[in-house]
Parts: sequence; C-alpha cells; structure tokens
Amino acid sequence: MASSLFLCTFFILAVTTLTSPTAALILTLVNNCNYTVWPAIQPNAGHPVLAGGGFTLHTLTHQSIPVPDVHWSGRVWARTGCTYSGTAFSCSSGDCGGRLQCNGAGGAAPASLAQVEAHHGNGDYVSYSVSLVDGFNVPMTVTPHEGKGVCPVVGCRAELLATCPSVLQHRVPAVHGPVVACKSGCEAFHTDELCCRNHFNSPHTCRESVYSTFFKHACPNTFTYAHDNPSLLHQCSSPHELKVIFCH
Repeated sequence: MASSLFLCTFFILAVTTLTSPTAALILTLVNNCNYTVWPAIQPNAGHPVLAGGGFTLHTLTHQSIPVPDVHWSGRVWARTGCTYSGTAFSCSSGDCGGRLQCNGAGGAAPASLAQVEAHHGNGDYVSYSVSLVDGFNVPMTVTPHEGKGVCPVVGCRAELLATCPSVLQHRVPAVHGPVVACKSGCEAFHTDELCCRNHFNSPHTCRESVYSTFFKHACPNTFTYAHDNPSLLHQCSSPHELKVIFCH
C-alpha cells in the first residue's frame, strides 16, 4: 500500500489457528456487492503470500483460503473498478502496482482495510478489526465463526461514497470522474497532525479530527485515526473460519 495506508501498526490484528493441523483457520472472502471486486492480500514481511495476493471475485461469490499452520500476518482489502487495457491491469481504488496478483505488493490509499495475524498455538486467540484510518472504498466487515468467547462482527456496513465530504472525495478520472473512494484527512492534506507523524505520533498528541469523526459517526466499530481506542481490537478464541465480507 501507499506509505500512508499502513502507518498504524499498533492495531495489527492477531488471528490464531486451531492447534490441530487438520483444523487450520480458513480465511473466506465474500463479495456481497452488486459489482465485481478484486480482493488483495498482502502478507507482512517474512510471511508467505496467500492466493497469489489477489484475484477476481464476482458479485455474490466467495473464495476460501487456508491460512498456514504457522505464524502468519497480513492485510486484506478490495480493489474496485479494475480493467485491462491490452496487457496492462489497473484499478480505480486499492491498486497494487498494476497487477491482478499483488504477490506481496501493497495497494494505494484510500481503501477500507482489515488486518490479520495468525498464530499457531499460544492459546489460539484471535484479534481482528477493520480500519478506515486511510480512507474508505467499500463497506467491509470481519466475522469469526465457531470461535469461543466474545466474537463480535466488526467493521463498516455503511456506504460512504455518497456522503463523502467534497474535500475527501477521490475521483477517477480526477476532478470530473465519479467518486470511487473517500480519503482520510491525512491522505487529503498530508499534515503531520492529521497523519499522526513526528510530534503528533503518540496517544497524547494524535487526536481525532473533523475528518476522522466523519468516518467514526458512520462506522463506530472501526479505527479511524492512528491512536484510536485500543478496545476496538477484539479477541476470539479458536475460530474455524474468519470471514471478510465486502458490502455486508
């Protein structure tokens, strides 16, 4: 992803597999949108690429991917408006360098983002969340299945493109094209204060803004700025499946 999209490593999520190799965690990506999306999966450094890092997911279809029975962490997002022009592939939002299979590459902000980290053993705990820290392109929720303990559905069900403030609108083509995503304040203005950089990179100096508040009001169960409430990180023990649902 563009450098801003993954500024906030504090909320990196922990997802754990069952201790039995035959009951490994399944990551299922579901497209409930009325249009095709192109999911992307980027592993963190040192972890393997899953499903080539990206694929096509038509409306009302899903794809299930086994997570390795070892430590694995990474990020999931949806690309939209993807097209081929000759041999060139590009997307209106979330593009990962002009390729269908991101193969470890990050994508461009703004995009709705889920992050996961899978541990083998260590209590089989799962932490998960959805982030709008770097903007929004599609509604997204994360749901653990067959887990133990408190395992809520979290994310953003709202469609924010129609209500995105004009200063945050990401249009393709620029200026006169349709709104394909909604930028964060950081992505729109690049200031240290809005990006929680330098002097503002601490829980005491990184604060919500009028721009993060727009996302928070619509989707309270998401991270909307770098040092947002840590209680938004949820834990669930030993889920069999983790569903990331677009347009839930």
